[in-house]
Amino acid sequence: MRPLPIAACLLYCAAATALAAAQEQTQAEASNMALAGYSDLQGRSAYQPVIQQQDGRWIAYIGHHGGAALNPLTGRREANGTSVVDVTDPASPRMLHHIPGASGQGESGGAQMARICAGGSLPHGLPGHYYLLRTYGNEAHEVWDVTAPAAPRRIAQLGGISGTHKNFWECDSGVAYLVSGVPGWRTRRMTQVVDLADPARPRLLRQFGLPGQQPGASGPQPVGLHGPISLGKAGNRVYFGYGVNSDGVLQIVDRRKLLEGPAEPTADNLLAPQVGRLDLGPEIGAHTALPLPAMPMRDGSRRDFVLVVGEAVADHCRETRQMAWMVDVGEEARPRVVSHFTVPEASGDFCRRAGRFGTHSSNESAAAVYYRKVVFLAHFNAGVRAVDIRDPYSMKEIGYYIPAVNARTASQCAGGDPDCRPATQTNNVEIDERGLIYSVDRAGSGMHILRLSEDGKKAAGLPP
Repeated sequence: MRPLPIAACLLYCAAATALAAAQEQTQAEASNMALAGYSDLQGRSAYQPVIQQQDGRWIAYIGHHGGAALNPLTGRREANGTSVVDVTDPASPRMLHHIPGASGQGESGGAQMARICAGGSLPHGLPGHYYLLRTYGNEAHEVWDVTAPAAPRRIAQLGGISGTHKNFWECDSGVAYLVSGVPGWRTRRMTQVVDLADPARPRLLRQFGLPGQQPGASGPQPVGLHGPISLGKAGNRVYFGYGVNSDGVLQIVDRRKLLEGPAEPTADNLLAPQVGRLDLGPEIGAHTALPLPAMPMRDGSRRDFVLVVGEAVADHCRETRQMAWMVDVGEEARPRVVSHFTVPEASGDFCRRAGRFGTHSSNESAAAVYYRKVVFLAHFNAGVRAVDIRDPYSMKEIGYYIPAVNARTASQCAGGDPDCRPATQTNNVEIDERGLIYSVDRAGSGMHILRLSEDGKKAAGLPP
């Protein structure tokens, strides 16, 4: 066979690349992880899943980005909100209910954030009851009684805001840290600290943010909040992540000082609870700040860390790579990055695939099965990545699962990009105490319930 001329070869190679791209993800790609079950979530773009053991059943509550879809349970087209799915048998998930959210697209609609507390764990909750804290577009925060998961009822709403995002709810105290846009503040997202010990009667405790964000401040405006995670009363620390893919900030806050200090949002009062801060630089974000206290070290000691995860926002790698950063906070006043994790682009030619490539978030559950041993990272078109963190100075991947494109997967083509192709976009991931992993998709591909294989468990030193 005669070799092709260079020009013809270039055309042929380009066509072959385009064909390979068009065929990508027609099958799932996996290593040391396997599919245990699947729900299509009615084709809705999904954000935060949480899983609650509830009266002998396991129930998944999934928050959705804005949009709308047909709900076969009602026969009506409903604005995306919160899906309630029975995952007791992971091989046969069953949609129990869909709570409609706010109208609008993306983060301007839907009900993207979900948190759950059992009434018996809250200081003034009703034993035997279960409560869902969720966002309602950018308009409000809501509390629902979901004791009967197929028939939830709203019991409280906190409105008067213009932004929401990744809330956190302490079930042991009832304190909730609500990401909000409050009139007068110089940022789209700050923190409302709210007492939800009685979930039907919310009580605002104080407003909080970085100095420079408060009403009346001047000068540069610090980057907005993405989300907090608290260690609760016993741990006495709240970790705030600011920024998306740039100007990221990890802020470490003394919880008691935050709750008991003066509430007026002056610069001094905002700074008083802070015990540590790490500015990550102009091209790194802090979508998630996952605390990993008392990590066992090889010398027998224990040390505190925080895993900071940035969010990729641009298609085809048109930005600085967002990844996971391990931060040593053993000396809180001087936190420092000691290692990082990213997926090698060449391992799957991910920058040529449609959609985003890079991290978005980590699981947040402290379930003992994986806590301080393995984290699961949502990596958009690179799927879920299982990462061994037992040596925090040298994180290593032990498995992954990239879902296949299906009939519900939306095309990805942002910013006028003519290269529009369906691509899965693994958005958020969570685990339960059974060791199951829940991966939800931004592009509407549904929820994949996964298991770590025996080889994966062995690689992480976990029992079979």
